[in-house]
Amino acid sequence: MADKKEKLFSDFSPVSTEQWMEKVTADLKGADFEKKLVWKTNEGFKVKPFYRMEDLEGLKTTDALPGEFPYLRGTKKDNNEWLVRQEIRVECPKEANAKALDILNKGVDSLSFHVKAKELNAEYLETLLNDIQAECVELNFSTCQGHVVELANLLVAYFQKKDYDVKKLRGSINYDFFNKMLTRGKEKGDMVQTGKALIEAIQPLPFYRVLNVNALSLNNAGAYISQELGYALAWGNEYMNQLTEAGIPAAIVAKKIKFNFGISSNYFLEIAKFRAARLLWANIVASYKPECVRDCDNKGPNGECRCAAKMAVHAETSTFNLTLFDAHVNLLRTQTEAMSAALGGVDSMTVTPFDKTYETLDEFSERLARNQQLLLKEESHFDKVIDPAAGSYYIENLTVSIAKQAWELFLSVEEAGGFYAALKAGTVQAAVNESNKARHKAVAQRREVLLGTNQFPNFNEKAGDKKPVEAKCCCGGGKEHTCEKDVATLVSDRAASEFEALRLETEASGKRPKAFMLTIGNLAMRQARAQYSCNFLACAGYEVIDNLGFETVEAGIEAAMAAKADIVVLCSSDDEYAEYAIPAFKALNGRAMFIIAGNPECADTLKAAGIEYFIHVRVNVLDTLKEFNAKLLK
Repeated sequence: MADKKEKLFSDFSPVSTEQWMEKVTADLKGADFEKKLVWKTNEGFKVKPFYRMEDLEGLKTTDALPGEFPYLRGTKKDNNEWLVRQEIRVECPKEANAKALDILNKGVDSLSFHVKAKELNAEYLETLLNDIQAECVELNFSTCQGHVVELANLLVAYFQKKDYDVKKLRGSINYDFFNKMLTRGKEKGDMVQTGKALIEAIQPLPFYRVLNVNALSLNNAGAYISQELGYALAWGNEYMNQLTEAGIPAAIVAKKIKFNFGISSNYFLEIAKFRAARLLWANIVASYKPECVRDCDNKGPNGECRCAAKMAVHAETSTFNLTLFDAHVNLLRTQTEAMSAALGGVDSMTVTPFDKTYETLDEFSERLARNQQLLLKEESHFDKVIDPAAGSYYIENLTVSIAKQAWELFLSVEEAGGFYAALKAGTVQAAVNESNKARHKAVAQRREVLLGTNQFPNFNEKAGDKKPVEAKCCCGGGKEHTCEKDVATLVSDRAASEFEALRLETEASGKRPKAFMLTIGNLAMRQARAQYSCNFLACAGYEVIDNLGFETVEAGIEAAMAAKADIVVLCSSDDEYAEYAIPAFKALNGRAMFIIAGNPECADTLKAAGIEYFIHVRVNVLDTLKEFNAKLLK
């Protein structure tokens, strides 16, 4: 059998990169290779259309092994297991307990409780955790930042009372001084003082992490991948720097830090991000020369504690790209996001329910979110293979490119005084908000596609009672408070928000404009442009009427008026617009809005005749539809 395989491969002669390029150049027929096929990412580096073994030369990533420093290929050696986490916002501890016990029987092995600080006490905690076997499930807690030490003391007392084996307890308390500055604009308390007290309080629970890097907030604000990673590293380093200076051993600080990343829909780049994150963080921690505080079999050549350099990573699917309309498409987005995080080797994951943008989460959407991860485990076996991306010419190069971009950003933050100083100056917020603005513009121009929102919308969908859900307080309380801010904050408007506002405006007006496709002339071009125009105008919630074609423009206008059209879109070829456009415009005689589908060479002539509106791939879809709404919904 081996001989047959060898013979099979020997039948194919090697093809050099030069030969591939000769073929590509020939197929491009004179077009520029760089402009046509080389993709420049939002992160600022270029991606080639194909990679070969020679592209791995000099990349140190290929020397890495699973479970070994610098943990590029993951912190695990035997499997790719991750924990399936579900969030529970606690309104009543008894009800939350019942829900937790229920979902623990449905595939969840990590719980995240958002608890109200004002209700915290021993009885509250006992009710919440009743019958939950803490040694068998990861328990994570969030509350108001001023009460995290109290929560830690209560947890320690509870676990000691229950006589648990503390070496089997895994979990976290979500204390993050810097995230409150980013998202609420408030600088409250003393990070070093609270951090020290929290580490001391949680000391009896050696595997509980209490210093959080919530880079998820950057992701949900539209940050590019290199920004999320670069700032996350600076964020984590701020904990390391300040707390080690305060006298806490580096190994202890590092082992108390937990990274909470978002996951965007950029599939391959997200896989590379998680690989690069572990690599860079391991080297940052190693620079502090952490000394082992307990017996450790993972020491470096100089006796430093390498297990302290393991990055603990929780990942959560992004809310930035979730949509209110055609919301079931969100399932496709979150599924690919979950796949990339799983292949990237995260430790735990939350899949955001598909209807989070407009609905209070219910059993149905939460069940779907759980099952999305369970499918990856039980049916696709993503938990069995460690770092399957290893050796991929493409992903190894992406890993290095993202690592370089993120590292440069990290160094620039450190040179400017560190993450805390950057937050005080507002430079982090300004950079991410600029990315948010750029991505909204890309969505408006359809350079970034949100299926079902700015491209291929469901023509007949109505929002009905669906309205965007307002944000809530991080500690499980009510609506966010509006108050004076100490520093600038992130803008977390979802990418679809402006298109949704436009469509909701159309629906609320009670008048649904009707767009009629006047198709004439060249069959292929009129059909293509009618389809394009239908999708374009349906993004604002307009009713669209397509047609097979008309013999004359007069017949088309007559049919449009019979259909009581508010908009008539002339769909033909560029050459034929010179013949059809002005007669159609005159025949319509101002009885409806007239639009040309395309940008023909004769556009100036048509504009001189009074034709105002042209829709094509170069226009800003959102701004154009806003202009139409202003005229049609009066």
